[in-house]
Amino acid sequence: MATNPMQRKARNSFLLGMLVMLIIAGIVIAFLVMQLMSKIQEERANLSNMVNAYVLNQDVKSGQVITTDMLTLTQVNRTLVPSNATSDLSVIQNYALQDKEGNQITTQYNNQGDATMYITIDNTRYQVGQEEDTGNFYIERNGQREYLELDSVPIVAKVDMNKNTLITTDLISRGDSVVQDDVRRQEYNVVVLPTDLTTGDYIDIRLMLPNGQDFIVVSKKEVEIPMIGGEDSADTIWVNLSEDEILHMSCAIIDAARVSGAKLYATKYTEPGMQNAATPTYVVNADTSALLQSDPNVLNSAMQAIRDRYNNGNSAAIRNDYINSVINSQGDQAQSNLETNMEDSITRSQESRQDYLDSLSGTTTTE
Repeated sequence: MATNPMQRKARNSFLLGMLVMLIIAGIVIAFLVMQLMSKIQEERANLSNMVNAYVLNQDVKSGQVITTDMLTLTQVNRTLVPSNATSDLSVIQNYALQDKEGNQITTQYNNQGDATMYITIDNTRYQVGQEEDTGNFYIERNGQREYLELDSVPIVAKVDMNKNTLITTDLISRGDSVVQDDVRRQEYNVVVLPTDLTTGDYIDIRLMLPNGQDFIVVSKKEVEIPMIGGEDSADTIWVNLSEDEILHMSCAIIDAARVSGAKLYATKYTEPGMQNAATPTYVVNADTSALLQSDPNVLNSAMQAIRDRYNNGNSAAIRNDYINSVINSQGDQAQSNLETNMEDSITRSQESRQDYLDSLSGTTTTE
């Protein structure tokens, strides 16, 4: 049937509009498909760049020991991960290893991020291997396999770190001491404590005499403050000490008690994760020195350190010219001071113990 020009023009306009709409829709669809493909490729690229690495699952303080339960394995973009980060927990654990002579295990990374352990013995560097079946560590020397007896040193944080911080070897360091058989937790209530001291802080314990002489008795010890009645004790601390350190502290307590005006006090480390332990300068009396030299509980390594320390020509001068001279100047008063201070210390220990037991049972001691 014939159509008039107006109908034909309307139909053509409709068809043209449909065609334009289809072209525009095709362009939009093609753009969306391109965007989707680009997004998929970007996601694939991101996934291919993701690597595993350990992060902290809690906040830690400078100097705090980092244990494996504080670490969580997570995925991080490769471009954001330093080369000294790791996804292998054994790398962190091996970082804490040293042999019985104190030679440290070091870790070196290749371009693929694989780690190889080394140890330097007598100025010679050896690659450290580990047997798969036994787990024993060894080196090859003169064509022979020599096995290593290794100790694990605590790993500590160099600086304060927040939760989710990526762990690298630049942020951690080896602790100052290995837990040996002669280490015991000691309780003291005769040390003057810093006002802001809290559990986890590191301290030196020092002896100051009234003439201004000041000696380091034990150095860089992590302190724990017992809770009594839900609050930190005001005058009692717990520290882990070796046998020789215990005897040094005992002798220093006696010296401080004998001298009127003497003070046994603690000083805090500001960045314990980065600061090395101070060198003790306090010299014990002759009786304690003789005991140290013969005490079977003092380990050989500590015994050698004691001998080296007391073979120093300054040791006798420090003891005789400074400490003994101040004690002798007190005369009979020194013995009276000693008795009074020791009695006060025993009384404070008994009172703190009773307060602690009362806090456990929920009772209150009345006077």
